[in-house]
Amino acid sequence: QVQLVESGGGLVQPGGSLRLSCAASGFTLDYYAVAWFRQAPGKEREGVSCISASDGSASYADSVKGRLTISRDNDKNAVYLQMNSLTPEDTAVYYCVSASDPESCDDRYLEVWGQGTLVTVSS
Repeated sequence: QVQLVESGGGLVQPGGSLRLSCAASGFTLDYYAVAWFRQAPGKEREGVSCISASDGSASYADSVKGRLTISRDNDKNAVYLQMNSLTPEDTAVYYCVSASDPESCDDRYLEVWGQGTLVTVSS
């Protein structure tokens, strides 16, 4: 069964850090770009970051630049999102998704979605 499973979410205080994991099963992530999205209550889904398959180059939404870092470990068939300096505005369900393209996370290429992991930033 082809699936992505996120983990690592939880409750964290403002200024704190979390590391989200996205583990693939049933297929290998080696050849595909992978993205993280998030959806806050009452808001539209927002693309957070994308990492390519070829050289691991990454892109970020302006709202998270300098605070979030995406990485991948092909040996573990996983992608990670290190989140630092978290604020209440980062509260959302975070999803990872694999693309059918090795470089692009454009909507037209998105294929396999995880079930999401909830991140709550609150004091």
